Amino acid sequence: MSGLRVIPTWRHGQERLYVYGEDGTNVAWYDREAGRVNLLSESSREAVLAVLGPFIAGQFTVGPPPVPTPVEMARLSLHPDDDLAPNRPGEALLISLDRDPAPPRRLRADPRRRALAAQQKVGEALDGLEAAGWRVLHSVPLPGGAYVHHLLIGPGGLFALHVLPARKQRVRVADPLVTLGRADPQPLLRRIRADASRTSFALTAEVRAALVLVDPASVEVPAPPRDVRVLTDPDLPTLARSGGLLKPADVEALHAMARDRGTWLRV
Repeated sequence: MSGLRVIPTWRHGQERLYVYGEDGTNVAWYDREAGRVNLLSESSREAVLAVLGPFIAGQFTVGPPPVPTPVEMARLSLHPDDDLAPNRPGEALLISLDRDPAPPRRLRADPRRRALAAQQKVGEALDGLEAAGWRVLHSVPLPGGAYVHHLLIGPGGLFALHVLPARKQRVRVADPLVTLGRADPQPLLRRIRADASRTSFALTAEVRAALVLVDPASVEVPAPPRDVRVLTDPDLPTLARSGGLLKPADVEALHAMARDRGTWLRV
């Protein structure tokens, strides 16, 4: 077999080298972390090993792909419309802006744009944690029109994150009130706790709530709020340092459950 080409791909923070034939069909893939070449056809063994030769280092095994686990089978059985994993950061806001765009001439910027930029910034940072064994879902819908901005699942547990754009504004957090600049205080922490509680009920697991402030000028927290962690966007990488609560198999199982839209219909 000739004309094979190798295309590197990153998935869930892990690199795989896929081998494709001239017609674009997948012939095999090399999993660096597992040190295994997975062949879809034994007849292509020699050609695949030849084209992968420059990319393989150390010992490795060759054989057919492993049998899918129950978690992988559940994921594969999801209808694309029910799979939340492809959601982009700020997905709900993107849909809202597409369906109901702001008037072209407006004195003040659409606040949805600021919220979208903040959620995209946080989402990008969270996606970067996948290399450390974390999984993230964006814009998880809850009945009644609410949604969890970001759901983080990993070795350190589960976090329901609510993002608040606060560019160059002072923020004061006095449980349950959050004051942004000169605006009136809002009981935002009650909503954040309620969303985390609903998330915990849906996944039958402990979910911790977090408020993420994006680009604030200053943050004042007279006393740590009950059951809500207050972070700024530079603090997000610190979440990856926590661990010891969930094993990798538990993380994947919870992620598979959370990505199913049906999980959230009765919370």
